[in-house]
Amino acid sequence: MKTENKTNIPKDGLAGLKENFSADALSGFLVFLLALPLSLGIAKASEFPAIFGLITAMVGGVIVSFFAGSKLTIKGPAAGLIVIVAGAVTEFGGGEQGWKLALGTIVVAGIIQVLFGLLKFGKLSDFFPLSAVHGMLAAIGIIILSKQIHILAGVNPTRPDGKSMVEPLELLELIPSTLSHFFEHKEVAIIGIISLIIVFGWPLLKIGVLKKIPAPLVVLTVSIPLAMALGMHNIPEHIENGVTIKAFNPLVNFEKGFFDILGVNVSFDGWSQTGTFIKYVIMFALVGSLEALLTDKAIDMQDPYKRKSNMNKDLIAVGIGNIVAGILGGLPMISEVARSSANIANGGKTRWANFFHGIFILLFMIFAVSFSNYIPNAALAAMLIGVGYKLAHPKSFGHIAKIGTEQMAIFIVTIFVTLSTDILIGIIAGIVLKLIIHLYHGSPIKHLFNAKTVVEDNTIKVKGCAVFSNYIGIKKAIDSFKRTEHVIFDVSTCKIVDHTVIENLHHIKEDFEDEGGSFTIYGLEEFTPLSKSNHQFSAMKK
Repeated sequence: MKTENKTNIPKDGLAGLKENFSADALSGFLVFLLALPLSLGIAKASEFPAIFGLITAMVGGVIVSFFAGSKLTIKGPAAGLIVIVAGAVTEFGGGEQGWKLALGTIVVAGIIQVLFGLLKFGKLSDFFPLSAVHGMLAAIGIIILSKQIHILAGVNPTRPDGKSMVEPLELLELIPSTLSHFFEHKEVAIIGIISLIIVFGWPLLKIGVLKKIPAPLVVLTVSIPLAMALGMHNIPEHIENGVTIKAFNPLVNFEKGFFDILGVNVSFDGWSQTGTFIKYVIMFALVGSLEALLTDKAIDMQDPYKRKSNMNKDLIAVGIGNIVAGILGGLPMISEVARSSANIANGGKTRWANFFHGIFILLFMIFAVSFSNYIPNAALAAMLIGVGYKLAHPKSFGHIAKIGTEQMAIFIVTIFVTLSTDILIGIIAGIVLKLIIHLYHGSPIKHLFNAKTVVEDNTIKVKGCAVFSNYIGIKKAIDSFKRTEHVIFDVSTCKIVDHTVIENLHHIKEDFEDEGGSFTIYGLEEFTPLSKSNHQFSAMKK
């Protein structure tokens, strides 16, 4: 990507609105076209009324833009939180009751996120090992795929007691049965297959003008008239291997318009289920904050002006957004990576692009929301299958394997435990395994969580180990220098430098070079990489 002259950095605030109105308004509109179907699909997959996905996107743009600490990220509902949201709704009893009680945990988690920002916990993302984070995201992708494949076929797997099946391993086990009956509901199957072809085939087109049109928008343009032509109708019920495949409407249905739903929908009565309430508050606050911060870091790397997000300010902004969205009935929000990347690709310059995206969502809800009643659920499922596939892309498995077998072990364990239990336990399992591996390779226990750093002139010396669990202290020492300075980072007395630290140091080196300084890593030549492929981000040990 082309790097712009830093002297031409777009202005912020009202001056930025005036300066970049055309670019940000156009990008906001194009992002709106992408966000609209995805927000509906994410809400449906999360067991929320579909329109409340739009509420979250609207709040993320119209309100959160004024508090955001990042310049180019788009705030809204994210596929990465589908599993947690659906789990909360189900555990709180499902239906309208489960939705409203889940909202209570979202609001409380939003308050905690604001506190995270005020306490300057924006460095939170620096603690988590990257292989465990990638494993968590891959597991989320697999879970999304496990549910949406059934929706694509027009079936809704349930247990004999009638309760929705939310356990990923059960859903995966039922996929062969669903696929064997795929064409029993031919109208749904036709729309599902065509939508899938568009989702995966549209990005492969070589025509530049067409590639700028979001694939989800093309899916809607094709699937809605096709559903009308096929005369979509309710799917009949049947039983397969003791599992009831229940009837459900194949179209998205909004019983109420925007002004009918506007109001307070949250309930805090879920506190009576103390354990469940606390569990989901922690997961929304922790996983939501982690995903938002990781997106901020990823988008900062794509910013042609090399601007850096204020992570603490952005945590506060996301927290405020979650409080407002949760009260109104919306899903939790984060800085969403696909929409944010589209914002950059479409020429967005400032936070106003996110604001305009929210304004267009608001206008749609006021004047055209009934249009969404014609959207086939199979089309939304195809879009989410595309999202799930990206999260669990086979290339991510190969990438982790090249970095090292120990990273692959952490990656796989995180996936397996997440699929078997939940996301929180999965990420904890990945962290614990990572710590065990570090101890096995000789990392001193006393330095595992407390980095021993000595700063002399422009040299930072790290003793014992430089690993994910003590990286926050290491980062603090690095941040004491301006990026225009010439810094030496000395690891010659360490016994191990792990993958997370190696990759972070690589990005820090680029930051220094972008600002005119230098960041030299000294002593790594004495280490042996744990990866046989000698990957540049492989963990190193003596």
